Amino acid sequence: MRHYETLFVLKPTLTDEESKAKFEFIKEVIQNNGGEIVATEDLGVRKLAYPIQKFERGHYYIIYFTAPSHTVLELERIYRITEDVIRFLTIKYETKKDISAWEKMVERAKKLSGQTNSEAKEEANENV
Repeated sequence: MRHYETLFVLKPTLTDEESKAKFEFIKEVIQNNGGEIVATEDLGVRKLAYPIQKFERGHYYIIYFTAPSHTVLELERIYRITEDVIRFLTIKYETKKDISAWEKMVERAKKLSGQTNSEAKEEANENV
């Protein structure tokens, strides 16, 4: 399994419930295609560097996960057909140096979200 990080930006016009629903939907896509979510980050609504589809702001989410390569293809297909996603980026970590950096980012994300390693595994098991 390969290590990935995906960031996506949702339209700021969505309500909190709609944003959470889209976030959960993306997590389900990853899990249903053989991926395991290690950590997530909700960065909230932030100003974009430049207007995208006439939006000045967007709701940012980051998901750290491990998955086979076909999962990323399906995930990016879903991003493209979901109208509420205005931008996305998926990064694959390959070298040992990259993977160690990925692990540090995962630990930071878990600390920020207040999850411990065991809580994240329990949450992943509940969602399956």
